[in-house]
Amino acid sequence: MSLLLLVSLFGAEPQALPKPDASVLDEQNRRVAMIKRITPAVVAVFGKDDAGGGSGVLISNDGYVLTNFHVVRGSGMAMKAGLPDGKVYDAVLVGIDPVGDVAMIKLLGSDDFPVATIGDSDRLRLGETVYAVGNPFLLATDFQPTVTAGIVSGLQRYQYPAGTLLEYADCIQTDAAINPGNSGGPLFNDAGELVGINGRGQFEKRGRVSVGVGFAISINQIKHFLDHLRGGLIIDHATLGATVTSDAEGRVVVDNILSSSDAYRQGLDVGDEIVRFGGRAIASVNDFKNVLGIYPSGWTVELTYRRDDRKETIHPRLVGVHGPGQLEEMIAPKEKPTPDGHPEIAPDKTDVPEKARPFIEEKPGFANEYFNRLQRERLLAGLRQKMARPDDTKTWRLTLLDQKLAEAKLLLDDKAALWDSPQRSDAIEHGRDAVRGDGLVGLLVALDQWRGLLINPERWFEDATFVGGYPSGDGARWLAIRTDHAGIVTTWYFDRHTQLLRAFECEIDPELAPVRVSLDNYRSLEGKLFPHDWRLEISSGPLGEFRVKEVTFDVK
Repeated sequence: MSLLLLVSLFGAEPQALPKPDASVLDEQNRRVAMIKRITPAVVAVFGKDDAGGGSGVLISNDGYVLTNFHVVRGSGMAMKAGLPDGKVYDAVLVGIDPVGDVAMIKLLGSDDFPVATIGDSDRLRLGETVYAVGNPFLLATDFQPTVTAGIVSGLQRYQYPAGTLLEYADCIQTDAAINPGNSGGPLFNDAGELVGINGRGQFEKRGRVSVGVGFAISINQIKHFLDHLRGGLIIDHATLGATVTSDAEGRVVVDNILSSSDAYRQGLDVGDEIVRFGGRAIASVNDFKNVLGIYPSGWTVELTYRRDDRKETIHPRLVGVHGPGQLEEMIAPKEKPTPDGHPEIAPDKTDVPEKARPFIEEKPGFANEYFNRLQRERLLAGLRQKMARPDDTKTWRLTLLDQKLAEAKLLLDDKAALWDSPQRSDAIEHGRDAVRGDGLVGLLVALDQWRGLLINPERWFEDATFVGGYPSGDGARWLAIRTDHAGIVTTWYFDRHTQLLRAFECEIDPELAPVRVSLDNYRSLEGKLFPHDWRLEISSGPLGEFRVKEVTFDVK
């Protein structure tokens, strides 16, 4: 009986396993194809002398790479980077965001690098599949990245900074494995779109080992800083110039505000309840910090507050968290004493590879001045090529019409500036009148700065800096240059596509709102272009909208 049983058990024909469902195989093949598509853009970043390192991701064919600030912090101005094609490339530092833990480097040697497709992190949903890609523990000597999968475990998380650096605001939490070496690498969604830059992993918390708790900086936050990073800047994050707290009723209210802040100038005060900020409802202090942490200094953000059951909406300009030079000092390498008690000698900069040297210009206040100069010169070259530019031997004479068709006369030359209309008249004489920022005087000073920009910016201004990209108010993003002439700071906003000047703001008196001139309706003048629609705002408020009726540039 037992023999027959054995024969029946082992001698029977094997049963065929059921075939996997076709949809399962299709999904697997789709995922494999997607990962094959995204991995060529993943970068292995090596620290100085190949000590340590991390990961990154290419976002442009000419070699710009996003990574973490803490990955490149000790690497100096030049480093090495490897791609999955097995090649090692020289790379240089471009820009850094020490507060948000983001950096940009540029790979050298090609204008046809593979790139990641940038997605929209605001569309992520809890439970959605994501992939962390990078080089954990520097395992892959052939630079083939490691891919780990997980889900979105949390959204809009806030991770407190170390002092005022490495703040993770509005970040993505995932259980995809993020290990040392993954830092700076990409987080992709299931469509293969870049939705974050991997950063923090909670390897130990409150004395316990944690598993599956990693954080990525959202790509939508990084989008606010991309132009700043490309411009070789050391970027500061923003503050409203006010602090908030939760009151006994759970409302988020202002408990302190600087009288010099733009928010205060626009009406916000102690005791006001913050209802919305940056397009989001604010229900907690954490909500407020999350929104504030995703913007660079100088950004204008919509804010709605409630006072006595009445809501008001303002658009305050945010200011930097750190004072001038403070952030640069905080991230500077600390001098380490040698055994004899003297500071170490600065490292020899001649070890920078020959190929990298033309792309490095060190200057106080910049991550890499070379890239700032590149952006600045590109915008000014576009200005020279497209806009009508009278030389300094000419007097500007303009007739403007307001919305009621009343005429205003404007004269600008190297001796004086004059505005004359039925409602208001004023004039300044260069070199004799004290510069004020109020009323028409402030406007005339601002228009005189414009004249200097068009005539010869290199000679007119003592300093000029590309300061990044800023919202235009209509959904576009303008590129900006900031200049200084005799203590008068002006920010010039350019259309990123046409490179035409679209607006400028002149800060004459720190106690007053800046003068703002918005320009539109460019028409042909002397074979080039000149704006014929102006919107003028002085320190006390809007002066009005004007159309240029007539403009001439006469010999004095």
